[in-house]
Amino acid sequence: MPGWDIEISDEASDADTGELRAALHEYNFESTGYRDGLALSCFLRDRGRLVAGIDGFTWGGYARVDVLWVDEPLRRQGLGRALLAAAEAEARRRGCRTIVLDTHSFQAPDLYPGLGYKKVGETLQTPVGHSQVMFQKDL
Repeated sequence: MPGWDIEISDEASDADTGELRAALHEYNFESTGYRDGLALSCFLRDRGRLVAGIDGFTWGGYARVDVLWVDEPLRRQGLGRALLAAAEAEARRRGCRTIVLDTHSFQAPDLYPGLGYKKVGETLQTPVGHSQVMFQKDL
């Protein structure tokens, strides 16, 4: 729009992204009445070094996993499953009825159906040559 100065950055400050998220959260809270948003993070460390983890949130009766990562040498040993089970248990404790997550076609889309997750969507060419798959599970 004329007169508006749109700033584009490839290195946004924590303060700017925090302010943006706080403004959106306040709008969401006002719109839904839910003010119970909490981070949901699970970390596994070996002698202080992060080797696996989950980061997400719970809010308004659902949970979301934004990040699930396991260090390469420890993959296929059940750590992802254990982290998800811990996150799901905490989400249930917080009163959540469902949990959602997404993964890319080159990551772990085959993991989730065996854990009770149902595919609810997919975007194509995200990134180019791959897809992004969305999953949901009733808790």
